[in-house]
Formats: sequence, structure tokens, C-alpha cells
Amino acid sequence: MLSVLDIFRIGIGPSSSHTVGPMRIGRMFLRALKKSGKLERTARVTVELQGSLALTGIGHGTPDAAVLGLMGFSPESTCPDKAAAALEAMRESGRLALAADHEIAFDPRGDIDLAGHIIPELHPNGMRLAALDDAGAMLFERTYYSTGGGFVASEAQLRKRPANDRVAAGTAVAHPFGSAEELLAQCARTGLAIAELTLANEDSFRPREETLAGLDRVAEAMDQCIERGLSQRGVLPGGLKVIRRAPDLWDKLSAAPLSNEREALFDWLNCFAMAVNEENAAGGRVVTAPTNGAAGIIPAVIRFYCKNAEEERCEESRRTFLLTAGAIGLLYKQRASISGAEMGCQGEVGVACSMAAGGLAALWGASPDQVASAAEIGMEHNLGLTCDPVGGLVQVPCIERNAIGAVKAVNAARLALHRTAAESCVSLDQVIETMRQTGLDMSTKYKETSQGGLAVNVIEC
Repeated sequence: MLSVLDIFRIGIGPSSSHTVGPMRIGRMFLRALKKSGKLERTARVTVELQGSLALTGIGHGTPDAAVLGLMGFSPESTCPDKAAAALEAMRESGRLALAADHEIAFDPRGDIDLAGHIIPELHPNGMRLAALDDAGAMLFERTYYSTGGGFVASEAQLRKRPANDRVAAGTAVAHPFGSAEELLAQCARTGLAIAELTLANEDSFRPREETLAGLDRVAEAMDQCIERGLSQRGVLPGGLKVIRRAPDLWDKLSAAPLSNEREALFDWLNCFAMAVNEENAAGGRVVTAPTNGAAGIIPAVIRFYCKNAEEERCEESRRTFLLTAGAIGLLYKQRASISGAEMGCQGEVGVACSMAAGGLAALWGASPDQVASAAEIGMEHNLGLTCDPVGGLVQVPCIERNAIGAVKAVNAARLALHRTAAESCVSLDQVIETMRQTGLDMSTKYKETSQGGLAVNVIEC
């Protein structure tokens, strides 16, 4: 099994697969290069971004992320301001300190190749790095893949995975499950709720108090992202001239907090979700939930339904939500994919909506079967959702799409609570497999390449 804290990771925007992943890959390459004993002989490093990493790389900040990784920056601890300063210093000097230690000449225009014509067989997000000596001879070379949600893998790791095994290898846990059917069977056997069972599994990764502290850090980082997004105004970077809307909506809602208007629920969820994704689009600190492009849905639902409770109850509610949603996210990660370059936006916003629906249903006292039903509904009505970012930027339609996803998640949870098991025609496993098949059948131009959909029909805002 994987850990739910692998699903929820603190990083920076605008993309988990195109920013966080390449940064991690840069660090992985450096570790391997250093282990090979060839770092000191390295005079030049080249980076080839393949497939989706190249086609939407500029808008997603992929070249800069790769450079930051080579400098030794980690997504979890990177300060966006310090990262920007380091990149500016590199451009001015033409020098790059590998792992902040071994300095080489570096020119992003010549040393980073946007090879969008290369669509790797193993995964659309390929990244090939090479180290050369003074004479230009190859010293060391590796190919890696950014597989969605900040997860990365080497070529060797992906090649050795059996083609018919969708369940990733991982840590042995007390209550293993590779499908929703197995998860529900474990809950029935033990009498545990999904959150309780997931927490017991997390004990195999680390002491219980460390898991709870990790969940609290994730929840706090989500809330801090909302707060930043509500206070920052202006135009988002990238050239589309998209104006931040969350702060103005927040001001309106705060002026009439006790409004009895039925549609006010939509406004609050919209406000919180957009705050996160506007912050993500600006390169701020966000939590993959399960990706950056879909980072606003779960925080928005948690904020609205947990924040107003007393502190102790709020903390417990947020843990229950994250553990339940995390278990659902693990199913999608292990049985399908959470990569927009593989699945389209159904693998990002669709999965986040499904996770949020299940988490909220658990907060409302749903049984494990009802939680699975909520998650199924959340995905069923996102099937076929394309990833077609205008200008390769995580702004249009991504920001509003998170707002819609948050509202849809709440409705999915409500629908699940009002229907019986006998009324459910589609299982969570069936909808996950349907999403996987739909993603495989979907045209590449609708999978984070900006070659179809809104990306070609909307030139400027």
C-alpha cells in the first residue's frame, strides 16, 4: 500500500505533474549522478522535456522547476520568493550550482529542449537528463517520468511493473486493499469506518502521533492557502490577464455572513476553491489533493464544513475527512491514474471531486458503503472531462472547474446519503475502471497538451 500522506503533499504551483514532479526528478538525477562518482567531472547538464511536459511546459513552469530541482530545491520546503531569486541569479550569471555545490555553465535556451514531438511509450510526461564532461562526452544519462500528483518514477521502475497489475507495490499494512470491494470487505470484517481502517494502515508507515501531526499539517497548509488566496489581488501571471476573483467574492460574503439565500452555499464553496487555485496559478504553496490542478476542491469543502466547529471537533473532522478521501485517492492512484496527461481532467478534478464527496459523506455519518457511493457519484458525472488549458496555463478553465467540482462533490455526498445500496447500479470499482478506459480512449489532444478544446478555440481572454 501507499500512504495517504503520499496523496496529500505540500508543494508549489502551478502543477503537481509539471512543476512538483520535474523538481523532484531534478533532485533524483543529482543523487544518482553523485552516487555514480561523476558529479565533479560534469561540465554541462541537458534536460529534454518530452510529451506533455514540453507541450504545456512553459505555461506550467516546467523548465524553471527542472532547474530548481537541479539546484537542490525541494517542493515541500521551497519558498516561492527564494526560488524566483535563485532563477533570476542563474539567468544573469549563466551559471548553475548543481545541488548548490558544483557550479557549471548553464543556458536554459540551449540546455533545455522542449521535445513535444516525442510522446514516450511508458508515460506522456517524460524527462531525460544527461551530464556531459568538458569535451562534450556523455558521462551519465537517466530518463524519468512525472506520473501525476507529484509522483515520479524512473524508466526502470515503470518497465518492471507488470502490464496487468494496476496496484502499486508498497508497504505491508494491517488491512490491505487493492479495490473498493476489498476496502468495504475489510470495513465489514473489522467493523471499522474507512477513516479508522486507513489510520490503522498508516501505523505501518510511522507512529500514530506522526501520522496525525502530518494530517494536521496538510489541513493547516490547505487553510493557509485559502487565506493567502483571499488576500491577494491583481492579475495572474502568464499573459491571459486573468484577474483574481476570490478576494472580491470573499468581501461580499463577509459583509453578509448570515445570508439566508439558498445559493449562498455555492458562493462560499466557489470562493474557497478559487482562492486555492488562483494561488496555485500564481506559483504559491498548495497541497496536491490529489494534484495541483485540482487542489481547490477538497480544501474548499473542508473549510466550509469543518472551520466553524469548535477547535477539537474541527481537528477531528478534518482528520476523518482526509483519511477517508485519501483512501479513495489511493484507489484511483493504484487502479488507474491521477495524471491529466494520461486521463484528462477526469483524472484530476474528477478524482478530487470523488475524494471530497466520500470525505464529506463520512463527516455526515455515512456508512462505508455510502461513502463509496458518494465517491462513485462524484466521478460518474466527471467521466470524459478533458484537460485543455488555454495557453498551457493552469487558469482557464482550471480555476472555475475547481469551484464547480467542489459544489458537485457536496451534491454527490447528499445523493449518496439519500439512496440505498439496492438503488446503486454502479460500483466505485466500476467507475474507476471506466475512467481508466475512457482516459486510454481519449484523444491525446485533450490530455494536457493544449492541442484541442478550449486551448485552440480561446486565443485570449
